[in-house]
Formats: sequence, structure tokens, C-alpha cells
Amino acid sequence: MTTATPFLMFHGTAEAAMHLYQVTLPGSRIVSIERHGPSFGEHSEKVRLAKFEVCGQTFLCSDSTIAHNFTFTPSSSIFVDCDTPQEQERIFSALAEGGVVLMPLDDYGFSQRFGWLNDRFGVSWQINLPYAREVPGS
Repeated sequence: MTTATPFLMFHGTAEAAMHLYQVTLPGSRIVSIERHGPSFGEHSEKVRLAKFEVCGQTFLCSDSTIAHNFTFTPSSSIFVDCDTPQEQERIFSALAEGGVVLMPLDDYGFSQRFGWLNDRFGVSWQINLPYAREVPGS
């Protein structure tokens, strides 16, 4: 079966990022980590390939051993719907610490409240509190 999995390439911070996501977002965990190994010298303990989950969604990531002139961009982001304003505040605050807030939590007209940020690792997050969903038959 053909599958598609989001992949994030870090520059030496993959494991720290996964730990932040694991403690911040419900349903998140590190599934597996493979390291580069001794033949990679200073990069030997960095992540060659890791599998982790964010809110139950599987992701892959690695630490690049090659310097690149690019990093993450907000045009690709992880969109999180929260259940409560308190959960949204907690998640937004934790991910924004050391990062850059692109849109502070506010009512922009398309949900109860929305915020967009780049975390300290450069990964872009949209943290949403959707309008209450009506339960069929109520």
C-alpha cells in the first residue's frame, strides 16, 4: 500500500523537538529513534531517522548532517484543533516559548480563537479553537 507521512528535517535538534511535542500535545509520543552512529563523528548521536506521533498523527524526522541554506517555512505548518480554551492557551504558550508568534491568539472570524507561531525549532504551528460542533439529533 502506498502511504504518505509528514517528514521534518532538523539541524541537530530533532530529539529536543520531539520531546517538546511529546510533553505539550495530547496523544503525542516518540515511537522510535535511530541514530547516525560512530561513522558520523560529531553527528553520531544525532537522529538518523525517528518516528513520532503528534495528536495521534505519525511523523518522521531526522537531523541533517549536511548544512543547507533552508529551514522550515510557515507555508507548511501543523494545524491543531483544541477542545478547550485552556488547552489552546497551554499548547500555544509552550510552543511559542523561544519561538516567534506570527498571529497571536485572537478571534479572526473563522473560529472561536486562532493563533499561529513558529516554535524554537522553526516548525510552524496553527493552534485553533473551532466553533462548537453541533451534535446530530440534538
